[in-house]
Amino acid sequence: MSDLTPKPNLSPSVQAQGGVGSAPVPTVEHGDHLLHHEDHEHDHHDQHWLWKYVFSQDHKQIAKQFLITGMLWAIIGGTLSSLFRLQLGWPEGTMEWLKPVLGHWIEAGKLNPEFYLALVTMHGTIMVFFVLTAGLSGTFSNFLIPLQVGARDMASGFMNMLSYWFFFISSVVMFSSLFIETGPASAGWTIYPPLSALPQAIPGSGAGMTLWLVSMVFFIVSQLLGGVNYVTTVINLRTRGMSMSKLPLTIWAFFLTAILGILSFPVLFSAALLLVFDRSFGTSFFLSDIYIAGQALSNQGGSPVLFQHLFWFLGHPEVYIVIMPAMGMVSEVLATNARKPIFGYRAMIGSLIGISLLSFVVWAHHMFVTGMNPFLGSVFMFLTLIIAVPSGVKVFNWLATLWRGNIRFTAAMLFSIGFVSLFISGGLTGIILGNATLDIQMHNTYFVVAHFHLVMGSSAFFGLFAGVYHWFPKMFGRMMDEKLGYIHFWLTFVGVYLVFMPMHYVGIAGFPRRYYAWTGFDAFSQFADMNKFISIAAIIAFLGQFIFIFNFFYSIFRGRRATQNPWNSTTLEWTTPIEPGHGNWPGEIPAVYRWPYDYSKPGSEVDFIPQNVPYSQTQSSNLPYEQELAD
Repeated sequence: MSDLTPKPNLSPSVQAQGGVGSAPVPTVEHGDHLLHHEDHEHDHHDQHWLWKYVFSQDHKQIAKQFLITGMLWAIIGGTLSSLFRLQLGWPEGTMEWLKPVLGHWIEAGKLNPEFYLALVTMHGTIMVFFVLTAGLSGTFSNFLIPLQVGARDMASGFMNMLSYWFFFISSVVMFSSLFIETGPASAGWTIYPPLSALPQAIPGSGAGMTLWLVSMVFFIVSQLLGGVNYVTTVINLRTRGMSMSKLPLTIWAFFLTAILGILSFPVLFSAALLLVFDRSFGTSFFLSDIYIAGQALSNQGGSPVLFQHLFWFLGHPEVYIVIMPAMGMVSEVLATNARKPIFGYRAMIGSLIGISLLSFVVWAHHMFVTGMNPFLGSVFMFLTLIIAVPSGVKVFNWLATLWRGNIRFTAAMLFSIGFVSLFISGGLTGIILGNATLDIQMHNTYFVVAHFHLVMGSSAFFGLFAGVYHWFPKMFGRMMDEKLGYIHFWLTFVGVYLVFMPMHYVGIAGFPRRYYAWTGFDAFSQFADMNKFISIAAIIAFLGQFIFIFNFFYSIFRGRRATQNPWNSTTLEWTTPIEPGHGNWPGEIPAVYRWPYDYSKPGSEVDFIPQNVPYSQTQSSNLPYEQELAD
C-alpha cells in the first residue's frame, strides 16, 4: 500500500494551488453567477442558522441533508430486512421478545404473515427510492456538479432546496405509514394491482397503500425538481474551457442519470394517479373480473398488465438511475488511486450513453411470464442481452485502469474495486435472467432476489461508500478513519457474498420469494440450514454498517484535519478552499485547459496535473497537439 502523503517533488506552490508551477491560475466568472464573492461570503456567514443549515440554498449543504436523511432511511430499511430474515431463518422460532417493539404484529409469539409482506414491501421501497436514488444521486449530484463543472451553485438554489424538502415530506409520509393500525403498504415494492388497487384486499391495501402513493407523488416531484436543476447546471454553467469532452465521468453519469429521471418518473406518476382513481373513484384502469370473498366486483375492462408496463417503464431506467452515479464515482476513484488516466475515456462516455438509451427499451424483460407474445418477448430478450455490451466495456476499462497502476488501497479504492467485483458477479446472472426461456423458470425465485441485490443494491451501496470516503474531506474538512474503513469494507464485502451467493443456489432449486415460511413445503425443508446461514450473514453485515456510521459522525467532529487536496486529484473541486463557503471559490472561478485524468504523465515532474493548469506550464510533458495549444 503506497503512501498517501503528497510526493516530495510537489513544490509548495503546486500543493497550494493544486497545479504545476507558481504562475497565477487564469480564472473566469460566467453569466448569472458573476458576483462580488467576498460580500456574498460575508452575507452567508451572517445568515440565521435556520437559513444556513435547514432551509439552505447552498448545494453542499443540501447534499449533506440528502446524505444524512438517506443514511437514516438505510438504517430503517436494514432493520426491516433483519426482521424478515429472522422470520425466514427461524420460521418455527418464537418472536415474543419483539412484541414490545412490534406490538400486535406478534401473535402467539409469531410474526403476523400480513406484516411480513409489509416488511418486504417497505424494505424494497426504502432502499430503491429513498436510499439509492435520493441518498446516492441526491447527495453526489448536488455536491459535485457545481464543484466539478466550475459553478458557484446550482442553476436554481431555491428549486434545489425545494427538491430536498419535497423528499423530506415524502419521507415523513412514508415513515408515518409504519405506525398505522392496519400496517404499511403490503403489495410488494412494485405495488402490483389488484392488491394495491383494492383498499379492501388485505390490511396493507388500505391506509398504508394510500400513504405510499401520497409519499411517492412527493418523491417524484423532488426527483423532477432535482433532475431539471442538474441538467441545466451542466449545460449552462460550466466554467470557461470546460467543454463536454473535458467533464469528469462523474458529471457525465449524473447528467445522464438526471435525464433518465426526467423522462421516466412522470410515467410512474401517471401509474400512481390511475391507481388512485381505481382505489377511490371507481374506475377500472387496472381491474377486471375481480372477486373478493366470493363476491364479484363491478370493475370491468381494466388490465393489471397495463400497470406493469407503466411501472417497469420507470422501473428499469430506475436500475440505472441507481447504478450510473456509482459508476461515475467509481471511475473517478479508480483513476485517482491507481495514479493512471482512466482507460478509454470516450468509450466510457459512449457506454454510459448506450446504457441510458437501451434502459428505455428493455422494461418488458420483467414481464416474460405475463403471457406476452413470444416474438415480442424475443425482441426484449435481444435488447436486454445487448445492454451487456456497454456494461462489458465499462468493466474492461475499469480493469484496464487498474492494470499495472501504482495502486493506493484507500477505503474508497477498496469499495470501488468491490463495486467492480459485485457488478461483474451480478451482471453475469443478469445474462441468465435476460433469456426468456430461463427467466420463466427463475421468475419470482430467490435467484432474482440475489441477482438484483448484487448488481443494483450492493453495487450501488459500494459506490456510495466509495464516494463518501473519497469526498468526505471536501464535505467536512476532515478525514475519515482509514482503519475503520478497512474493517467496514471487509465485513461488508464478505457479508454481501455470503448472503447472496447461496441465494442463487436456492433460487435455482425453485425457492420462491415473498413466502412467509417455507415449512409447509417438504421440497424446501432441505434449505433450512442455508436459510439460517443467510440470515446470520445478513444480520452481521447489517451490524457492520454501524462501524461506518460511527466513523462518519465521529470524523465530522474529531477526524484528522484534511489538506486542500489530500488525494492529489486533478478535478476542480480540489482547487476550492478546504471547506468551501457558499459560492465555492473565494475569488474568480478557475478556467479549465485539459481533461480530468492527467495522472502519471510521461515527462511531468509530478504524478498529477490539475485541470486548471495551462499547457504553457507543463512544457516537458505536453503532447504535440497540447504544445500547439500552449503556443
